[in-house]
Amino acid sequence: MSTPAVLIVDDDVKITRLLQSYFAEAGFAVFVAADGVEALRQSRLVQPDIVILDLMLPGSDGWDVCRQLRLESDVPILMLTARDGESDRLSGLEMGADDYVVKPFSPREVVARAKVILRRTQKQSPNDGPRTVIAGLTLDTAAHTLSRDGLAIDLTPTEFNILELLAASPGRVFSRLQMVEAVQGYAFEGYERTIDAHIKNLRRKIGENPREPRLIQTVYGVGYKFTGDSHA
Repeated sequence: MSTPAVLIVDDDVKITRLLQSYFAEAGFAVFVAADGVEALRQSRLVQPDIVILDLMLPGSDGWDVCRQLRLESDVPILMLTARDGESDRLSGLEMGADDYVVKPFSPREVVARAKVILRRTQKQSPNDGPRTVIAGLTLDTAAHTLSRDGLAIDLTPTEFNILELLAASPGRVFSRLQMVEAVQGYAFEGYERTIDAHIKNLRRKIGENPREPRLIQTVYGVGYKFTGDSHA
């Protein structure tokens, strides 16, 4: 397996150096950027396997960078956020980030989270899994793609994993905590709300009416379930 590449985007030199040291020790090729312009340039040049993105950046902030990255690629994005910025975290997730870590953080936790995200989003060869047709949507679990009538629907890795989890068990109700544990590989207090942001994105991308969703339904007080008929 080739060496994974991580792009660390933060204007705090101490944080950047600390993360750079821990990621390098974990076997990553590490690239850094101190602002949004450099982050986008490095991303296009290096094509990293994952981006560690601070939301508070000089010039083009983390929201702008996240939004632009999502227009250009499906690279996993792990946000670094302030402790009191819950609305910021949810906004970042709605823009397409896969996960977040709250400052101050343990660099070991950041590396561990990155490894889990990469394990969950690693693509397999095209012959390793089935294609499933779901209410006109074609879910290819091997290629990690979703399409409708041959046209690709761009999902983040986390969004794809959520859809794959729900579609594999139509009618089954998953709690938010179960979904976090299954999709992210870990669960921490308060992280259940991130699922709501990802579900909102998913519904929008697959053309669901947010007021009357047909495929991904909310079970109030519990979680979510998938109601579409599917076949391989």
